[in-house]
Amino acid sequence: MEKNLEFPDLLRLIDERSTAFRAVVAAAPGLDAQVPTCPGWTLFDLVKHLGGGDRFWAAIVGAGPADAPPAEAVAARAALEVPQEREALLAWLDASTQLLLDALRAAGPESGCWTWWPASQSPQTAGGTARHRVQETAVHTYDAQLAGGSAQPLPVELALDGVEEFLFTVCATPSAWPHKPTAFDFHAAEGRSWRLTVDGDGARITRIPAPTAATGEDSDAAGASVHGTASELVLYLYDRIQADSLRVDGDAGLLDLLRAWEPEEK
Repeated sequence: MEKNLEFPDLLRLIDERSTAFRAVVAAAPGLDAQVPTCPGWTLFDLVKHLGGGDRFWAAIVGAGPADAPPAEAVAARAALEVPQEREALLAWLDASTQLLLDALRAAGPESGCWTWWPASQSPQTAGGTARHRVQETAVHTYDAQLAGGSAQPLPVELALDGVEEFLFTVCATPSAWPHKPTAFDFHAAEGRSWRLTVDGDGARITRIPAPTAATGEDSDAAGASVHGTASELVLYLYDRIQADSLRVDGDAGLLDLLRAWEPEEK
């Protein structure tokens, strides 16, 4: 069974995706370019959001175990002011990412911290935070690329980890599924698969063997199965592309129920 990305790899990917994000912003015709996947946002807004998020999570990781994010970090994010000129804005974003990376390195992967996902299958640690920030940075880099007219697939190693990270962090919950029990399978073309089981005990995720030409797929096991590249699966889960961009076997309507579900406890 494939292992999750190691902590140094997560830090490397945060840095790499932030660098790619800044390159897109540097090459864009203007900071007022609209971001199609973030309605109402400009490229400037996206930079502010990503950099502000880096600084916010740096403060959270630095504070250690807590029941809530530091009040100072919440206030700083609410009152965030950033440079208006492009070169200075990019330097601010670079500094923001470095603050996050420095905080993560100083804490180490097992250090506890507040997160918004206490009821999920992801740990409330600096390592869990790093894993999630990789995906936040990667998806927003895709957003920026789309605004610039040249969106690229997410890197494979990042996207493979991203499918599981999303399912573990966003979908797993002890809240009861309000519909008939079922399961959703997600199959990455690169050879990794996951099952999201939903019933009265909530939602939980397991890795499952990828279907092969010899074994096929047990169509009775999952109510709906989603097939695509790892990048496509991540972008679908983050609502950047629609289900019709993927291959869906089984009852596609179940995906609408999953998308609309808002568990009472997360």
